[in-house]
Amino acid sequence: MQGIYLSSAGYMLDFRYKVIDPKKAKYLLKKGAKVYVIHEATGRRVFVPNPPKVGPLRSTTENPIAGRTYFVLFANPGRFIAAGQKVTVVMGDLKLEHLKVR
Repeated sequence: MQGIYLSSAGYMLDFRYKVIDPKKAKYLLKKGAKVYVIHEATGRRVFVPNPPKVGPLRSTTENPIAGRTYFVLFANPGRFIAAGQKVTVVMGDLKLEHLKVR
């Protein structure tokens, strides 16, 4: 996990991670995997936008490559989540807790 950052003037959260084990990462990067962020202070969930012309704003692949960095963009309506706050990123069965937004 490289970090979760505010992006697009605070209206998006940019989550970056590097694949170490492609076999394990394949499940996280497949299309249709449930991916969202939980704001730890309130329990509110934010999701990946899915614009009709470009599709979900996240990396997907059936063949992840070790050492490559992948991304997920989450909506942050109203700039609800701010820098310094803690969130949990959920990708399928994987939960990454207590991540500080930068």
